[in-house]
Parts: sequence; C-alpha cells; structure tokens
Amino acid sequence: MDTSTDLDALTDFFDRYGAAVTAGDIPELAACFASPAMVVADTYSFSFSSPAAVALSFVGAAADYQVRRIVAAHTRFHDVRQVSAALVAVEAEWEYLDAEGRSVPGRRFHYLLRVGRDGVCICTVTPLD
Repeated sequence: MDTSTDLDALTDFFDRYGAAVTAGDIPELAACFASPAMVVADTYSFSFSSPAAVALSFVGAAADYQVRRIVAAHTRFHDVRQVSAALVAVEAEWEYLDAEGRSVPGRRFHYLLRVGRDGVCICTVTPLD
C-alpha cells in the first residue's frame, strides 16, 4: 500500500464529497456512492440501490445545509485501515464552516470505501455520534 498516494486519493475524494454536500450538488454526491450502498446506524439501516436513490435521500440534507448556511466541509481522518486490496475503512470527522467563516460542530462517521480504477466510492457509512 502506497500510503501517501492512498491518503491523497482519500483526501481528494472527501474534498469532492464535502463540496457536493455543501453545494447541494445532488448528482455529484450520488456519484460518490457505490451501487448498492448502505447507511447503518444504531436505530436504522437503509440501502441505496441506484444513484437516483442516493439523490432522493440527500435532497432534505442539502436543504438543511442551506438553512444552516454551511458553505464548506473538511474531513479530518482519525483512522485509515486497508481491509482488502480494494476496500479501505476510514473513520473521519467532518468540520464545517458557515457563511460568516465560523466553525460549525461536525459529526464523526465510519466509511467503508472501495478504491479502484474508477476512483473511490462509499459502500457503507455509519454515524458514530
């Protein structure tokens, strides 16, 4: 595993994903997920069977970011582990900025990502707080 290259690819992926979330770019956000993909939380689970399903689930979230005036998102990696040749487990915390440049409390997530020739995509995401 070439750690510097892999970390660069993960950073680029999360930068793109965070920009899509904060801009409300639903098609770009949907492109960040594998098909199928899952969200697994303490009290619920659901799967996305297509990019259209991902898009539908994020419409409300995009509106929430606009209401809260979130304009930027950045991830801080807490743990990155190679699970297999193509799978990487990442624990990341999101840090947000609002339109006035103030820090907005973020959330921590565990991601299982697939890294391949076509780039990085989210297979599962689990909220940790």
